Amino acid sequence: MNVIFTCGGTAGHINPAIAVADLLRARKPETNILFVGVQDEMETKLVPRAGYRLETLNVYSYRRKLTPKAIWHNIVAVNALRIARKKADRIIRDFKPDVIVGTGGYGSFPMLRQGAKRGVPTAVHEANAMPGLTTRMVADFADRIMVCFEESRAHYKHPERVQVVGMPVRQEFIYTTRAEARARLGYGDEPLLISAWGSQGAREMNKLMADFLLLEQKNGCPWRHIHATGSFGWKWMPQLAAEKGVDFQANPRLELREYIHNMPELMAAADLILTRAGASSLNEIEAAGTPCIIIPSPNVTDNHQEKNARVLERQGAAQVLLERDLTAEKLYEAARDLLSDAPRRAEMRKHLQSMSVVDSAERIYETILELAAKKQIEN
Repeated sequence: MNVIFTCGGTAGHINPAIAVADLLRARKPETNILFVGVQDEMETKLVPRAGYRLETLNVYSYRRKLTPKAIWHNIVAVNALRIARKKADRIIRDFKPDVIVGTGGYGSFPMLRQGAKRGVPTAVHEANAMPGLTTRMVADFADRIMVCFEESRAHYKHPERVQVVGMPVRQEFIYTTRAEARARLGYGDEPLLISAWGSQGAREMNKLMADFLLLEQKNGCPWRHIHATGSFGWKWMPQLAAEKGVDFQANPRLELREYIHNMPELMAAADLILTRAGASSLNEIEAAGTPCIIIPSPNVTDNHQEKNARVLERQGAAQVLLERDLTAEKLYEAARDLLSDAPRRAEMRKHLQSMSVVDSAERIYETILELAAKKQIEN
């Protein structure tokens, strides 16, 4: 069996594909696996590191503004897409895939489009609650549309093709217990708060967190707090917090990190996490069952982060605050109230874990086998 995974741009698109590819390789080691992504994007690092062959296409996202610069960018993007589709045809002809699986990102469109035109079974995984542009473009011809949330089914013209599969996450998020994590970390019963705004960090939220840390210090550091600044925030946020009067040396319960590399362990140990609403992050939170306050990014296409967050909110699994309404004082009060309300946090954990699809990679794996078998029968 030959399988193509096409994805790219962000780890949230790439890592789920790698998780399924790993399962496929473990279960059916004779399978030939090829990744197709975008030139110079994150997949050029993550995919080879995972041990898979990668082909790249030179494609660009579309811009929705009507400025001269955006219009010219889109003209270039259309021409690049034409060339990319020709290369996609060549890849399909040479590799002869039995199935093509797209897991998100504009770079997946050429392979899915050309594969469907040539009779190759195709499946697309949509991580967000609302379909993104690429998913909307392929939904009419894809054999399977795989979504994370049951209520997403209503947003597609062909609900009979939609499967709720969740999103593959690392097994540590599912199986690490609070007791195990706290024992390894050396924490007792003290409350633990985690905050993170993404791998690069969000400027406005990091500025707000400097004031939040100062409030914690003024109130005697009532809980342990680990904040991940992200790569961009790490360059300036520690100094900003120090200028505001935060003394990390005198207050060891307050900690800044550029990244949190042991997130499954910390999330299992945490009493509360403050976070954005990227689909990958939310699925990790569901798997871990960590109570959360979500502040969706306002700077994303179609406001999809708020739509993701509202799905959890409607299930009683999260508290949602909007960045435009937020101050350090409001966020501090929300965190304090939730950290002092154990019954509410217990309810959140229950609802989060009920939403988690722990066998997501298995479900996608079964879909691949089903589509491959269908092709063999038709041939």
